[in-house]
Amino acid sequence: MLPELHSILNLLEGGFGQIKVLVVGDIMLDRYILGEVERISPEAPVPVLRHAQRYERPGGAANVAMNLAGLGCQSFLAGFWGEDGEKEELLALLDKAGVDSVGVVSSSLPTISKTRIMGRQQQLLRLDIESRDPYPTVEVERLIERTVQMAGKVHAVILSDYAKGALTTALCERVIAAARAAGVLVLADPKTPDFSKYTGATTVCPNLNELSAATKIASHRTDEMLVMAQELIAEHDIQFLTVTMSEKGIRVIGPGAERYHSPARAREVFDVSGAGDTVIATLAASMAGGLHIHTAVELANVAAGIVVGKVGTVPIAQHELIAVLTSSSGLSSGEKVLDFERAQRRVAEWRASGETIVFTNGCFDLLHVGHITLLEDCRRFGSKLVLGLNTDQSVSRLKGPTRPIIGENERARVMSALAAVDAVVLFDEETPLELIRALKPNVLVKGGDYTIETVVGHEDVIAAGGRVEIVPTVEGFSTTNIVKKMVATT
Repeated sequence: MLPELHSILNLLEGGFGQIKVLVVGDIMLDRYILGEVERISPEAPVPVLRHAQRYERPGGAANVAMNLAGLGCQSFLAGFWGEDGEKEELLALLDKAGVDSVGVVSSSLPTISKTRIMGRQQQLLRLDIESRDPYPTVEVERLIERTVQMAGKVHAVILSDYAKGALTTALCERVIAAARAAGVLVLADPKTPDFSKYTGATTVCPNLNELSAATKIASHRTDEMLVMAQELIAEHDIQFLTVTMSEKGIRVIGPGAERYHSPARAREVFDVSGAGDTVIATLAASMAGGLHIHTAVELANVAAGIVVGKVGTVPIAQHELIAVLTSSSGLSSGEKVLDFERAQRRVAEWRASGETIVFTNGCFDLLHVGHITLLEDCRRFGSKLVLGLNTDQSVSRLKGPTRPIIGENERARVMSALAAVDAVVLFDEETPLELIRALKPNVLVKGGDYTIETVVGHEDVIAAGGRVEIVPTVEGFSTTNIVKKMVATT
């Protein structure tokens, strides 16, 4: 279980929407052409790719901005693109994701693009389109002016450096100074061995090879390199370094002997491209959201572990993180008790991740074996079980003024502690119809002598393409019988 899990979920389920992050750097368009290779060309000893699919994704600094948007942040992008078709493709993708490109300057140079030609997920060729000429001075000054104005109006700034010319030393110095004056976090993803360009940043986030180049120590001599890294912190007025170490995870290096290590969390690695973008975006959002750096690193590791399991440059999405973090085994009982609005958001995120949502409801006053059997039966019908729980007032209206025996808060905590239950939502009405309509479960389950037609909410669930299941009750077990037995023995 991650530290500060409650705070993490609060951010993922709405809190990130208040966080503004500016990404400044080298903007690119990643294009993928996929197909099948079945023969070698008779014209030259090269494979012939039979085209099957083509798609485009924002790359470089634009991918960092996409990751921030995927987390739910207000994402702002600054950099250069040309007046060409690639710009139009990028703009459409960014607009669709909700990324604000107000800081991007139109350049006389072409938009940087990388076209990957792939056969059966194997990259055969990469075609890069970019100019080796520096950006004209007037364009650079325009970018500096825009980014300096924006730097003090956000919660964090990311310098996404791909060594393509957007992040000049002058721009970095002025943006970092403006951000620091406003108390804004600055995170830098370096592509140069000279970290002086990022002097004054909150953190610089190199990978092992980049840190090796900066320290002039071979990457396999990890311990020596990390010791030398601490000198870079002092030399360049950096609060700490965040080093991505591939399968070894992420290491935070602070002043003196301060270090923190987060092991890698990848389940299966298909493609590491874009993983660094995901890490720095998640770090920036998490730190801006008030999480401790150690917690931010752990969350970034989880996010990176998700994206490397995909092919191509793919940003992280809220629902993917929520699905991983809200597995029943990883949540405390308190994290499963949700109010109406938060239950809606969490169920929506689960559904976006492909989970099958099961719903049942009841008073569950004095938990007994019949309840346990019902819930275990419910869980067999899907991957997430949401339990609608009658409030005290609702129970009293249904069962009489002497009930419930156990208060709603205690009942909710007891029910949420069960492994079969993924979420508990209290409802005050006599029936859970409003809750069912809001959550739109895939499967609605009731126990006992019900028929499908007598189950509250069956019409809504079936109309939405779901189904209703009736499971048998365990004979001889009920709260009413338990109460009668207790009274009889007193």
